[in-house]
Amino acid sequence: MDSPPRPAFRGPTFIRLLARLTDDTLPQGGPAPAERLSQWIDWTRAVVLSKVLDAKASEAEQGSQVVDRDDAALCEKARATLLASIAEAPELAIPQPQAAGSSEGDEATPQAAIDFAPFRQRHLSLQRSMQMATGRLRGDLRDRLAQRSAGMARLAEVDAVMEGALSPREHALLGAVPALLETHFERLRAAAGASATDPSAAWLDGFRRDMQGVLIAELDVRFQPVEGLLAALRTH
Repeated sequence: MDSPPRPAFRGPTFIRLLARLTDDTLPQGGPAPAERLSQWIDWTRAVVLSKVLDAKASEAEQGSQVVDRDDAALCEKARATLLASIAEAPELAIPQPQAAGSSEGDEATPQAAIDFAPFRQRHLSLQRSMQMATGRLRGDLRDRLAQRSAGMARLAEVDAVMEGALSPREHALLGAVPALLETHFERLRAAAGASATDPSAAWLDGFRRDMQGVLIAELDVRFQPVEGLLAALRTH
């Protein structure tokens, strides 16, 4: 008897992709965002955040000159560079089929089993690149906000505190993604059977597309704070 289909998971694209690649049934509901934040921010960070929110907004530095530049274009350029790194990763490239008879000697050489290790290393490398790029952009945009007005300076301080409070949690959660992808990889390889050593097999091409989609969705998640700061800059 066939098992009933899994219910569709509602949520951000990144979470929905991970849910589709796992066998686990993820809960449809959960704590409200405010309640979840209270679990992630310890009391010391909460005190710092409270002081920033309660403090009198300081005036922007007198005489400070705001450099005229297109912040949105700079952020888009950084995003495009990261997207290109994902698209051009050699481990994620779909191999072109070889012409018949072009490598007759290859048939006598047994191929080694495809291993997940290169994919893990590439995923970790791309994650580091995303973290570094978005971190630089976020800090730079906060500096730009602080030069605009007292209110924008306070917003920049709040963002800095929130980044410090939530970054460890974000790092731990995103750091678990390669393990989920490895489980997905092993499941696909086991189901492929005899084609598990073929670098151009359909199962491996499918995994490459899945991993690429997860990386792109993670990039969107990491850029959300940057986009929020950009939106604040557009109002001034």
